Formats: sequence, structure tokens, C-alpha cells
Amino acid sequence: MPNFSTLLTKDNITAVAIGHFDGVHRGHKQLLKQLGEFGGLVVIDKNKANITPKLKRAEYSNYPCFLYDFESIKGLSGEEFIAMLKHDFKNLKKIVVGFDFRFGRNRAWDKHDLKRIFDGEVVVVDEVCYDGMGVHSSSIRELIRQGNIEEANRLIGREYSVEGNVIKGQGIGAKELVATLNLDVKNYLLPKDGVYATRTRIGSYTYGSVTFIGNRLSTDGNFSVETHILDEVAPKVAKHVAVCFIKRLRDNKKFDTLEGLKEQIKCDINGARACVGVCDLFGNETMRYFDGYGAGI
Repeated sequence: MPNFSTLLTKDNITAVAIGHFDGVHRGHKQLLKQLGEFGGLVVIDKNKANITPKLKRAEYSNYPCFLYDFESIKGLSGEEFIAMLKHDFKNLKKIVVGFDFRFGRNRAWDKHDLKRIFDGEVVVVDEVCYDGMGVHSSSIRELIRQGNIEEANRLIGREYSVEGNVIKGQGIGAKELVATLNLDVKNYLLPKDGVYATRTRIGSYTYGSVTFIGNRLSTDGNFSVETHILDEVAPKVAKHVAVCFIKRLRDNKKFDTLEGLKEQIKCDINGARACVGVCDLFGNETMRYFDGYGAGI
């Protein structure tokens, strides 16, 4: 693992792992094990909705990330790409890649070409499988899109999370239903519309919660991401929160009356309460969860 007492820059990096590293999942972790103390990630960034947007990859990998815009480098030959890395990382001695690594214009160069072109050590990591399934970012994205959060979490190796700024909602929740935090989530891949058992991080605390994603079919019809804290002592004011997903509880659906929606919310709360507990996404930070009155989305 890197030594955080030393500020790692391109000049003192000696080993890099190359890839998209979207999700920093179980497969990626096997590449990271090969890097050593002075390692870094060369992240090929396609600037799409991500499991781990941009420099969030550094948070989950514990290695510095150096972003290379895909559009800016896609025309390079394999030789030009490696020459660029050797120019940028003056002390580069080792490159780590996955078994299916391809690079250069039209992905025409592979791991064998890399060993031929690069004059240092090349480590190729075999495919990683978990519970009989190959661990790939594309598979994880599809699971998230389908709302299969539990399986996605198993492949990632932690609970999938999104972050966003708190914005003004329609104002009906606290008055007619339950209080929620409305989130403006950007750059993250959102799970399939529906209601989820979640944990919500506010500052240094993590709370049990229930989260809604989708169009508010029973009220104004607008799309929203809303989370309700299952703990009445949660802070009243929050500017930025993170939500990690545990389990999908149900589809989004329309209710004829607010009373019908409110009854469903009570069921959602009970479902969420059965799932929340010690949060494995945020390490050893304090998990605050109480059994006092709470309501849901």
C-alpha cells in the first residue's frame, strides 16, 4: 500500500496499473496488490455515468489516480501510448494490467504487444471470479441498472454508493408524508427506479435510511432521488450526503391517495429497518441507528 506520509507524484511513481477502474471492484483489487508502495493508477476516463466517478477511484483504491481523457489519447498507436507513459512517469519500472487488456488506436495492441514494447516489468493479472461469476465493471453496471444491488455489491466488494448535494424538494413530505432529503446526484450511475433499503452518510455519521429513485407518480410526476433517515435525531440540516444501497424493496408505483402512499411508506420503513446495521462502506466510522419513530419515502 502507498505511504501517505509521502506525496506521490508522477516523478516518483515506479509502478502503474492501467484501466478504467470503474467501481474499484474485487477484480481491480488484484491489480492493486501488484503495485507496491510507489504505485499509481492510470485511469482511462470516458467521462460517462460511473460507478466511481473520476477521482473517487483514489478513495477506494488508496492509490493516487492520474486521469487520461479517452478522446485525447484514442488516436495513439501502442508505441506512442507507452512512450507517453514513460515520458509522464520518469521512473516507471512496472506496468500492471488485466488479462483482457487492449490499448492503442482501435484497441489493436494487447498484453503481448505491451511486453514487447515496454522495457520494464509487465504483470498480467488473470480474470477474477466471485461465486462463479467473472468480476467486470460492465457486469456490475448491468446489475445496478436492473436494481440487483445485492449481487452488484458482492462483485464490488462493498455497498454501492452515490453522492449528491441536498436540494429543495416539493415540500409535501414533511407536511403530509415524511421528511426526506432530496439529492442532486450527478456523474453516478443510478440504480433502477424503485425503493431501496440504504444507509445515508451525513458528515462523519452513517444512518439507516430508505431511499426512493424515480418519478413521483403519486404527486408531481417529477424525477427525484430522496432519502429518509430512520432516525429522528439525525441532523436537520445537511448540504452533501452519500447514500449506499443495501437491498431493493419494491418497484415505483402510483397511489390514488396520499393516505395509501403513507401506508406503503410504513411498510417500506419496516423493510429497511430489517436490513440496516453496521455499515461496511465507510470503514470504522460511527454508525448511528435508533429504533425510534421514523417514516419513509
